[in-house]
Amino acid sequence: MDNLITPYGGSLVEIMVGAVRATELKIESQNQVGITLSQRQLCDLELIMNGAFSPLTGFMIQEVYQSVVEGMRLPDGKLWPVPIILDIPEKLAEKLTFGSKLALLDAEGFMLAVMHVESLWQPEKMREAEMVYGTASDEHPGVRYLYEEVHPIYVGGRVEGIQLPYHYDFETLRDTPQELRHLFDKFGWRRVVAFHTSKPMHRLHREITLNAAKNAQANILLHPAVGMTKPGDLHYYARVHCYQAIRRHYPHNLAMLSLLPLAVRMAGPREALLNAIIRQNYGCSHFIVGPEHAAPPGVREGGPRFYAAGSAQELVARYQNELEISIVPVQELRYVSDDKMFLPMKQIEQEGKKSIIFGDRQLYDHLARNKPIPAWYSYSDVLDQLRKVRPSRSDQGITLFFTGLSGSGKSTLAKILYAKFIEEGDRPVTLLDGDVVRLNLSRELGFSKEHRDINVRRIGFVASEITKNGGVAICAPIAPYTVTRRAVREMIEQHGTFIEIHVATPIEICESRDRKGLYAKARQGLIPEFTGVSDPYEIPEHPELRINTAEVSPMQAAQEILLYLLSEGYLEETGSEKFGGAELIADMPLK
Repeated sequence: MDNLITPYGGSLVEIMVGAVRATELKIESQNQVGITLSQRQLCDLELIMNGAFSPLTGFMIQEVYQSVVEGMRLPDGKLWPVPIILDIPEKLAEKLTFGSKLALLDAEGFMLAVMHVESLWQPEKMREAEMVYGTASDEHPGVRYLYEEVHPIYVGGRVEGIQLPYHYDFETLRDTPQELRHLFDKFGWRRVVAFHTSKPMHRLHREITLNAAKNAQANILLHPAVGMTKPGDLHYYARVHCYQAIRRHYPHNLAMLSLLPLAVRMAGPREALLNAIIRQNYGCSHFIVGPEHAAPPGVREGGPRFYAAGSAQELVARYQNELEISIVPVQELRYVSDDKMFLPMKQIEQEGKKSIIFGDRQLYDHLARNKPIPAWYSYSDVLDQLRKVRPSRSDQGITLFFTGLSGSGKSTLAKILYAKFIEEGDRPVTLLDGDVVRLNLSRELGFSKEHRDINVRRIGFVASEITKNGGVAICAPIAPYTVTRRAVREMIEQHGTFIEIHVATPIEICESRDRKGLYAKARQGLIPEFTGVSDPYEIPEHPELRINTAEVSPMQAAQEILLYLLSEGYLEETGSEKFGGAELIADMPLK
């Protein structure tokens, strides 16, 4: 395999132990502390163990972490732009000491590896955010994840791998760096240009990869990230079907598809450099870097910009001489109907041509409203796969998520909407009211902040399963915390529609309706951590609907919601006639 690119650091690091040592480690683990890894941690561990993160031999210790955060280098001088750390809760950290071992477990309790604890520290997260992400603002989703989801203590040390994480889907598309190098050698691929993506691919992406392959005289590796991806990304299984469809539109034997279990950080320029190093470890000779590579979602749709266009290309080019993989920068392309082709934006502007703006937002809007997609944009078989997971709005699963103070009226509105959907009868519908969920799903939970958060996340999980299967989930928890509501939204939007309805009834009105006397007890100190009295309610900033039930009757509020669903295409017009024409049930007391 002399024709393949040398792995970063000189050779692929061997982390996996033999059968005898694996047995020893399993026996020793019976007396060791263990941790069940999160999705991001599982992705990182897999790439450490299979050599994709070579030359790393484990999760970074404090010295290595500091060197990477501050200077983008390992202590020996090798380039490395993003910290790879294992974060743990404080309670677990109290059980660990230097030299102890930590069993690393998957969600089912299988031990995948053992870490030799060499370092334990509390990081300065704001400094990490500023250096790695270029901003300390939690408006950046990667920074927000760092602040809200990453545990406060980091532990680092060498890892001994026992078993790579199990994958029960797309087994033939999952290759380690060593396996992919063998395939390249078997097929006689001397030069390979890799394409990284976490989104479905269309004609534009085929154009980009083909042009790169022609210029580099290379074959193409479609290498999508299928670990933990960006908010709003389609679930990986849906994207893989799209990748399989588009691969058939490449010339025979030119392109290969392999899945990368990478947890994306959205760290822009630094992450682009990491992506290049990973592809060098996989044996690729070239790597495509776009003008918005690894940026948070929504930049092209007018969302916040955290990195200047082309900054990822500039950073990777600055360190090109320290890599063996060659960077292929690509310009932003748009379709010009007069020329019937994609052209670079610079050429379009220089020649005064008219281009068509049609991106993810327009695509998903057309799919949602069952409008035709331009033939120049994608392939019919790719769109067929997308329609399976992005059906028209009237066929999508929906979660109606009511949030508001106790007594605001959210439960009453949820019951009315539930009755209307049941009456309409075309879709399965489930009501997940707070009190009912407490009785059947969260009976053991109390009302501490932690337990209320767990309760809402449980509701979100059940709603996501209902939504994924095309049903309607109507939820009515108080859900006072922005972080939790955001997490539920992101969970559900992978599978269907999430509509947040803030029932914004003033607290004095809520108190006047309080038949159980909960507010009075809370003000007397008899109920601790009561939302709106002794614990905050964080007002939703951008709900789809905001309703004040002090100003409208329950039925008027329900009709407002139904009209919104109709106008946005979530109800078929024939179905909406049933909703609108049904006799209004008598007004109910709000609660």
